[in-house]
Amino acid sequence: MDIIRRNLATEARTAGRTIAVDDYGGRGAAPPSERVLPVRRDDPPNLSARTTSGVLLLVPFTLLTTLVAGDWSPLRRLDVAVTAHLHGYALDHPSWVWVMSGWTDIFAPMPLRAAALALVIWLAHSDARRLATWVTTTMVLGGLLGPLLKLLVGRDRPDLPDPVAQAPGLAFPSGHALNAALAAGVLVVVFLPRTRARSAARAAVWSGALLIAVVTGFSRVALGVHWTSDVLAGWLLGAAVVAATYAAVNFWPRVRAG
Repeated sequence: MDIIRRNLATEARTAGRTIAVDDYGGRGAAPPSERVLPVRRDDPPNLSARTTSGVLLLVPFTLLTTLVAGDWSPLRRLDVAVTAHLHGYALDHPSWVWVMSGWTDIFAPMPLRAAALALVIWLAHSDARRLATWVTTTMVLGGLLGPLLKLLVGRDRPDLPDPVAQAPGLAFPSGHALNAALAAGVLVVVFLPRTRARSAARAAVWSGALLIAVVTGFSRVALGVHWTSDVLAGWLLGAAVVAATYAAVNFWPRVRAG
């Protein structure tokens, strides 16, 4: 009997599924409360790598936040120089301002959140509720951390002569850059596995994600409403949130409904 039990346990581990062994040594279905999702090929791999990525991304973000809060002069000079250069270019090129303004409005936090909500509804109706929960958690957590850090750091926005754009509130980190990074991460996590290793489709997903994050963040500096370090902090924080929630949702026990 012990040999039978050991053989069954070995088979279960090999197959990657949970089984129940009855009192007579037979194989029976586990009760619903004990069933777990099998490990599948499309489950996110390298959980420890995702967790490590989230932690590592917080290191430069924390360092950058410390430098900004301490008003480190080399960083301040760099921020001022980049902003002054881009502001001068914007004053001489009204069409550039029009393009940057249009982009920053389309990919502002509220439109991105609305798109994420539509995605969550679609995922829920597609029986991908765990992924829908991850998208919701990621967008909400990032949306809460951004304003909180703005209050804690208390950094003012650039005060430029002849501004080409206006934005209310505090500067660090950039909410546009943060939410664009969150949206880019959601885009990759949700749609990359659906490309089924098609190189063109995978390239399109990655390109779209990078375009949203990079151009949205850059537009804030180009319009003179954020310092460069504000945008960099938004990117870092957004990427860290994506990595952390991605790891957490796959660490959480995945129980199959009865």
